[in-house]
Amino acid sequence: MTPQRASARFMLGHPAHAIALGFGSGLSPRAPGTVGTLWAWAAFVLLERGLGPLPWAALLVAGLLLGVWACTLCARHMGVADPGAIVWDEIVAFWAVLWLIAPAAWWVQLLAFGLFRFFDAAKPGPVGWADRLFKPAAGAAVGWAQGFGILFDDLVAAACTLLAMALLSPLWT
Repeated sequence: MTPQRASARFMLGHPAHAIALGFGSGLSPRAPGTVGTLWAWAAFVLLERGLGPLPWAALLVAGLLLGVWACTLCARHMGVADPGAIVWDEIVAFWAVLWLIAPAAWWVQLLAFGLFRFFDAAKPGPVGWADRLFKPAAGAAVGWAQGFGILFDDLVAAACTLLAMALLSPLWT
């Protein structure tokens, strides 16, 4: 299969594509993961006022389950195991970070954003391990394990972000 390029037409071709591509944020020609994380932050700011802890927990669980489906189908349709345009993984993982540090001042959220982007992009230690864990063999089809893997390394990056935030929290508490 020839790899399919992410485009607005591709995104609008299937609901899974729209979700996986972060409703267009993953179409950014530069740093789609960063743009997707910014989209997550903006959406969190808008949603946090109306959602309490239990609805947020439900949204995160639903987002993860929906994400496995959407990321798997989108990657399969693109013919690439973990396309950079898929940003739903950044969105759900960063929502989890923001939800768990809330309430937090804007600069603490900015610090969390920077740390999350570092862990997601540089993939140090456990994040790199998580990223490699579900990669298919060359030429193998994209399956549900790869869809989960797209999300998994970002969840590990979120956990590393939360650990770093906990270690740094004496600076602002």
